[in-house]
Amino acid sequence: MFFLFRFLATGESLTSLHYQFRLGISTVSGIIKDTCHALWEQLHEEFIPLPNRQQWIEISKKFVEVCQFPNCLGAVDGKHIRIIKPQGTGSEFFNYKKYFSIILMAIADAQYRFVAIDVGAYGRSNDSMVFKNSDMGRRVYNRQFDFPPPQPLPGTDAPPMPFVLVGDEAFQMCGNLIKPYSSRGLNQSKRIFNYRLTRARRMVECTFGILVAKWRIFTKPIQLKIETVDEVVKACVVLHNYLLIKEPLNFQDIPEDSQLANLSRTGRLGAAGLAVREVYADYFCSPEGALPWQMEAMRGSR
Repeated sequence: MFFLFRFLATGESLTSLHYQFRLGISTVSGIIKDTCHALWEQLHEEFIPLPNRQQWIEISKKFVEVCQFPNCLGAVDGKHIRIIKPQGTGSEFFNYKKYFSIILMAIADAQYRFVAIDVGAYGRSNDSMVFKNSDMGRRVYNRQFDFPPPQPLPGTDAPPMPFVLVGDEAFQMCGNLIKPYSSRGLNQSKRIFNYRLTRARRMVECTFGILVAKWRIFTKPIQLKIETVDEVVKACVVLHNYLLIKEPLNFQDIPEDSQLANLSRTGRLGAAGLAVREVYADYFCSPEGALPWQMEAMRGSR
């Protein structure tokens, strides 16, 4: 187990581990795969369970407390995990950044924990469709997550609004997933909305940043068989949540740059998402939803 954690935390090569621990390279690879699989199987139901309705509500309360973004259930993003080209795969894993990768899709909460993940999509996949075609994405677009029922935004008696995930331009919007306005021709309300959404979406960026800072294996191409890479990524994710729960972070220094490549930003719009986004844009400029410092902070973030 020691050399597994050494491998995940440093990204050392299998050859290096082979010489240090006097084990065959194939033996080292097999132990890594089996142990990572066992870690996921034993820990994921406790440390990254599929949330029920009450757990979603608790996540949304934390987003209000930390980001002042109401009715938010998580921030969604995807990253390319670098790998060595698997034999016999042609260009399936060759991405727009000109290297080989698999994609890690994730929803994160406001405490930098992974709420749900999907691992293993081809790096060359149409990035805007990776989330939609994943099991996690289908649950969002087909309303199969046990999301809480719509409720009015705080301080208003307006019609109930659905709970939402926030993402960037790579994602296709729907009634439960919204993203920023295009940067062209923004009026004040749209700029404020983009600023407020970015504050909430920062949670998933920081989550990836913490993941990479802790598990340095993600800073270089992973030299394992593709099925073993999937197990390694899942093990690192569940260990990430385990450590945050057992040893809470010092939140004074949270890394925002994970050094992992983003998805290409080509997601489509959706009529339901457009309507929800408009309501939020108006709300964030209203007396009930505005923050006293948002105008000054927005100017400083340009």
